[in-house]
Amino acid sequence: MWYAQNPGRRTRQILGDGVVLLWTALWTAAALVAYRLACLLTRPAPETPAPPLGDPSRLPLVGDRVDSALRAASDAAGAGDPVTVRAAVIVGAVVVFLVPVGLVLSSWLPRRLRWMRQAAAAQELAASDDGRELLALRALLRPLDEVARTAYELPDATAGSLAEGWRGGDPDIIDALAEAELVRLGLHIPEQPLLIPGQETGPENGTGPMEPVGSMGPVSTA
Repeated sequence: MWYAQNPGRRTRQILGDGVVLLWTALWTAAALVAYRLACLLTRPAPETPAPPLGDPSRLPLVGDRVDSALRAASDAAGAGDPVTVRAAVIVGAVVVFLVPVGLVLSSWLPRRLRWMRQAAAAQELAASDDGRELLALRALLRPLDEVARTAYELPDATAGSLAEGWRGGDPDIIDALAEAELVRLGLHIPEQPLLIPGQETGPENGTGPMEPVGSMGPVSTA
């Protein structure tokens, strides 16, 4: 599961993923532009006399000192080993991409993977009674303000009564705590199986195990 089932939580996750993808695309473009510009600056130029100050071939929008510095760097790069210069250009472009993108991914990716693991585990636990008890315990281990918020949503309940109900195995308290943990993860509360009236089984109503029913009536299990 990559996204939550709750619409609000899912929208926030999609927006966050979109921002990370946009950030990655922007810095990929920046790295490519930096690589192309570095290749142009390090390309050896034909030996021609330096243009005068008013020559239109000078770099626009930069001062004379910046123009001279760029040309000096280009001349120095052209005088060096081409393989070394190309390797330095590639390393610089990779650094331009990895530093900003790596900082964002190192913060975003672990949170997304952690949520995926927690959501998958919570869905599996919610399918059984023992698993719901573990979810309830997880809800009790939340900060006190979150536990108090869960208790506030239940009639005549307090944070202490929730803990006492969990210890005593109160099914209503356990279900409420488990559902609170599912809601916190942005998951839907699983629907309980419905029993058809008159088909309950158990010694208290004097009925035995329910026989499987086919399209033509009861199916023999002998």
